[in-house]
Amino acid sequence: MTAEQSLSFLVIGTMMVFFIWDRFRYDVVACSALMLAVAVGIVPFDRAFDGFSDDIVIIVGSALIVSAGVARSGVVDAAIQRFLPDVNSVRAQLALLVVTVTVLSSFIKNIGALAIMIPVAFQFARRSNVQPSVFLMPMAFGALIGGLMTQVGTSPNVVVSRMRQELTGESFSMFDFTPVGASLALVGAIFLLFAYRLVPERKSQQVSVQQAIEITDYTSEAMAAPGSPAIGKSLSSLVKLGDGGAVVIAIFRRGTHLAPLPDVVIEADDILLLEGGPAALDRIISQAKLKISGDRSPTSAETARTEIEAIEAVIASGSPLVGMSAERLALFHNHNINLLAVSRQGERLKQRLGSIRLRAGDIVVLQGARVDLPAFLQDFSCLPLAQRDILLGTIRRAPVPLLVLAAAMGATAVGILPVQVAFFAAALAMVIFRVIPLREVYRAVDGPILVMLAALIPVSDTLRTTGGSDLIAGWLSGMAVNLPPAGALALILVAAMAVTPFLNNAATVLVMAPIAVSFAAALDYRPDAFLMAVAIGAGSDFLTPIGHQCNTLVMGPGGYRFSDYPRLGLPLSIVIVIVAVPMLMWVWPLR
Repeated sequence: MTAEQSLSFLVIGTMMVFFIWDRFRYDVVACSALMLAVAVGIVPFDRAFDGFSDDIVIIVGSALIVSAGVARSGVVDAAIQRFLPDVNSVRAQLALLVVTVTVLSSFIKNIGALAIMIPVAFQFARRSNVQPSVFLMPMAFGALIGGLMTQVGTSPNVVVSRMRQELTGESFSMFDFTPVGASLALVGAIFLLFAYRLVPERKSQQVSVQQAIEITDYTSEAMAAPGSPAIGKSLSSLVKLGDGGAVVIAIFRRGTHLAPLPDVVIEADDILLLEGGPAALDRIISQAKLKISGDRSPTSAETARTEIEAIEAVIASGSPLVGMSAERLALFHNHNINLLAVSRQGERLKQRLGSIRLRAGDIVVLQGARVDLPAFLQDFSCLPLAQRDILLGTIRRAPVPLLVLAAAMGATAVGILPVQVAFFAAALAMVIFRVIPLREVYRAVDGPILVMLAALIPVSDTLRTTGGSDLIAGWLSGMAVNLPPAGALALILVAAMAVTPFLNNAATVLVMAPIAVSFAAALDYRPDAFLMAVAIGAGSDFLTPIGHQCNTLVMGPGGYRFSDYPRLGLPLSIVIVIVAVPMLMWVWPLR
């Protein structure tokens, strides 16, 4: 072993210890490992920051933006309410998510399948009152095992097919991977449905002071305009859209005040007074296509050129708003500002929104042009709360994110564009078509995760550049000669699983495939099962958040720690090995 190889193993081993210790944040550990690798000379100065231009960083960052755009559009909420209104148990929700991601990953890129379903996981978590971490890691693992089923499901399958062509003269076909891959996907999915409790519930590391604000008693007003799907349905079915986060406290019909009984049938032009949190109010209003506050959208030429946003603010004592109502002030006509909701501590407001006389201490949700709101808040002595996403009253473009995502996935499926270009274009389209406001784009991109990835890529690559991977290959060759057939096959599979977090899955195949063929030749076996073992091992990185972009994608939103991955991933890896070895020997006989 050379000095450079020793230093590479030392830096990577030390980094893993600090990751597992979890005393410092993962991006700090990764950057420290990069600087240490540069200091000892195993990463050249001019290659230290190559990771920031790596395709994986672009793919993960773009996928986060695309996923945020899909979630913001409201299309996921609408689909769940329409097709899955009664799926309320955590295990049933988990089964639906894992199975869907697993099946999708066999035909499209696994990170694309995962990005599609992440907003659904957040919706289910909200419905069941659990943390999204319950769903996200099992989904990421489901995406990985789903990719094992077909040639196009994951990069290792594509690369190993090419390697077989080069080494044996014949490539694997599209569904050569299916018998073994489908068995692993079935067993793996069943395992995840019962073993997901091995990972503790975590709160998202993206939670901030802004998101900690929890106001659940806003009073808002909306009208069932002609064409609303709520017309002709009972009040209870409308309230159900809010998943228990909002209620109707009054109905005004042609000047008559009706009691909000559950069996009241909604009619056209009914005015509904709702109370609840802003997210629940938004789900009811957007999915039922109600018109909020008379649907008075800002329409001035200046407003048309800027972003419209909603902001929460507290009315200070001495404010000109105290004792006044929105109608009397003519807020919209005089100031181009809409009053969307009001919250008053200790009191339920049952008046029409425009007629409520505001008091000092009231919390209001105001909507207007982004350039107009600061001046209004200053002039009327309103203190803005820490800014957070308020979707109430925003315009939805539900078909756009689906079309953008479908175009990106289609372009990668037929080979028109590589994954990184397709997803970057999709993220850009989300901004251009205003699916996600520009100000929220960088909030959607999880900076610490991307920095960690970019720093780790040069560090991990030292295994290859110093010849450490070749050294490992030599050790494996010596061990495999004395093992029985099943043991040699398992050794190749486990070695690929162990190496892939540091080399990335495609590079693992390039390193391990020739070794696998040499094993087979030395033991007088056919190479097919060994090549398949390499593909399965390279595509089954369940032990770390850094080996595959699917694991990295859920780390921030799930709030996971580095040490959480092996809790679920290690037993799953063992299950994969136990099932894969006999299946490989049966489907691909060694002699």
